[in-house]
Amino acid sequence: MSAPTISRTTPRVRVTTELVLAVLAGLAIVVLTITTNGNLLQPGTIRAVLQFLAVPMVIGLSQMVVLAVGQMNLSVGVLTGLTAVVAASLMVDQGLSPWLAVPAALLVGGLAGLANGLLVVLTRINGFIVTLATMTIISGLRYGVNGTGTYQNYSPGLVDFGQSSLLGIPVVFLLAVLVALVVAWFFRRSVVGRNMLASGGNPIAAMLSGISNDRSVVLAHTLSGLLAGVAGVMVLMMSGSVNASIGDDLLLPSFAAPIIGGVALVGGVVSVLGTSLAALIVRLVDVAQAQYNINPRWVDLVVGGVVLGAVLLSQSRDRKDDA
Repeated sequence: MSAPTISRTTPRVRVTTELVLAVLAGLAIVVLTITTNGNLLQPGTIRAVLQFLAVPMVIGLSQMVVLAVGQMNLSVGVLTGLTAVVAASLMVDQGLSPWLAVPAALLVGGLAGLANGLLVVLTRINGFIVTLATMTIISGLRYGVNGTGTYQNYSPGLVDFGQSSLLGIPVVFLLAVLVALVVAWFFRRSVVGRNMLASGGNPIAAMLSGISNDRSVVLAHTLSGLLAGVAGVMVLMMSGSVNASIGDDLLLPSFAAPIIGGVALVGGVVSVLGTSLAALIVRLVDVAQAQYNINPRWVDLVVGGVVLGAVLLSQSRDRKDDA
């Protein structure tokens, strides 16, 4: 009698969106390193890339938390600008210290997000329409603070801190990583975060389980506004001067990072790591644009096309899952 044959199966590596994005980011870094003769890996270049990655990361997370409940927030960009100019105004015009001005700016962001959430719940109007309207209102408020003027010299200490590094890593990037870790813990470990995902994934089942979908929507918009406020404070710390135009170019990146990162538009699925990696890839595209002297409009076209492709791919997967 012959010995039984033992079949051995090679364990398969699960191909996830995060893994694909990590590979793409690695390839992009290799290509840029070669084409820049190693300049990309210079300490100063790495520091600049990470420093200017912080705001897109946090903005992407700001959009992600509302996508988690099947909502959108078109006001994240202008809200970032509003919190930045409010904090600068409190320091310059009112003479407040950063210890008071920064929390006040964060409060403004949170309250604006709360207003968005309450309007969505009370009016039953789609969040896209509500935040489109509030985006216009907030944009007007930005210019109402100081017109087209620029705030400068508001807090040399705060700016020095924002431009400092720890072991060669920009402090603002470390703050962005800390924010990402907190958001990841919130959705993975906290009951409130899991309830938000339940509301986004299946509102009817969530309601039957005793979860308030309205509360989840309000909380998501509030957190989105708070994170936009954090991004505004980061801009304040890095730039040394702020004006009412801040935030106008952040709407597309706010959607690009979470959507490319694998976050579902219909709600119920988030990916902090995917959002952060997608923000890095978009940042590397900006580096390539500067390196190869590409027209910025072509960059926007490419990013927009990738976002559209990610949405279509997500819808295709959803259809297969339903079949």
